[in-house]
Amino acid sequence: MLEAAASDPTILKRAEKLLSSRQAGADAATAVFEPIPIFNAQRQYVNVSKGSGHEYVPPGRGDLRGPCPGLNAFANHNFLPHNGYASVTQYIEATTKVVGMGPNLALFLSALGGALDGDILNWSIGGKPSLAQGGVTGVLGNGLIGSHNKYEGDASPTRPDLYESGNNWMTVTQQFQELINYSPGGQVTLDSLTNFRSHRFDTQIANNPYFFNGPFSGVLVQPAAYTFIYRFMANHSEANPAGLLSYDVIQSWFGVQGSNGNYNAVQGAERIPDNWYKRAVEYPYDTPYFLADAVNAAVLHPKFLSIGGNTGTTNSFTGVDVADLTGGVFNSQSLLQGNNLACFLYQLSAQAKPDILLGALDALTGAIGRIIGGLSCPQLKAIDKGQLQRFPGYTRQAVYG
Repeated sequence: MLEAAASDPTILKRAEKLLSSRQAGADAATAVFEPIPIFNAQRQYVNVSKGSGHEYVPPGRGDLRGPCPGLNAFANHNFLPHNGYASVTQYIEATTKVVGMGPNLALFLSALGGALDGDILNWSIGGKPSLAQGGVTGVLGNGLIGSHNKYEGDASPTRPDLYESGNNWMTVTQQFQELINYSPGGQVTLDSLTNFRSHRFDTQIANNPYFFNGPFSGVLVQPAAYTFIYRFMANHSEANPAGLLSYDVIQSWFGVQGSNGNYNAVQGAERIPDNWYKRAVEYPYDTPYFLADAVNAAVLHPKFLSIGGNTGTTNSFTGVDVADLTGGVFNSQSLLQGNNLACFLYQLSAQAKPDILLGALDALTGAIGRIIGGLSCPQLKAIDKGQLQRFPGYTRQAVYG
């Protein structure tokens, strides 16, 4: 029944109408990709109680933790190795099993981490692994912390900009409080997160002279940092089958203690809430769903697609012409047409510089091919990186504190 609904021409026509409407709202894709409310307590319950094997254990000395609260929580509950160094296969299994990420999106993001931040097959959720953790090849990768402008970027919901603060992984209590302030009524929604993202974007342009919205780390990864909060952390129930993200649930996921107005972020303490139910198994959050969310956010706030950055002073944001960057393969007017945004973003990921070169791009392009193989993409052979050289946030040598 669900497969028939997903391919029904009436639903597909409605999807096209919703996703092209400037009045659709950030959450418009839910009605398209989750047309029939579903909740199955037995299938959606994630057991982290005592004796489950996945009870919360705080990180110990030497355990790797980083800028992604979800991955930190997975390691704290042993859905990923507790030391924070895992294989691509383990990342795929954890993300699909625990929060319902779709298989293609899980493969792409996991392979991306291995190719850009690890030794192709494994990578760290934090910084560079030790020799004992990663072995001879593992220490060649810099981990998620060391992926600035490749995987991790500016204007994070709760993490600081690297070149403004000297770190890109510690939860900033004030930013978490601002997220809550943008989400009145006791719950965080995709609409409130999108508005908060707009605020963070503007704030960092005003405060960080090195702010950079990269063609991949900004345009693709930045929306994930916001949409994943709601799509993967919301609790589901019979009354709220599409999910409800209350303050206490998001606090748990982000390792934040206290109450509204008196929060305190505890670094590395991210945990999956008790009595928590993931998204419906029938509705995994896969690539088309994520891209629909990204497009909706960009329609509401076109600046999200503005590749560029500050030029060494605050409030000096300068954009790059997409046509110049791509040699005319894409332009700013065509990005939101058809599959162009997906084609543009996923092909861009193959242009990043891996920590370890041998075989990394082959592994990554294989994952990309699986996603865009049926999209009839215009072929982007290379980007003109010279267009990015004017931005100190792009050219500066990263030093991780």
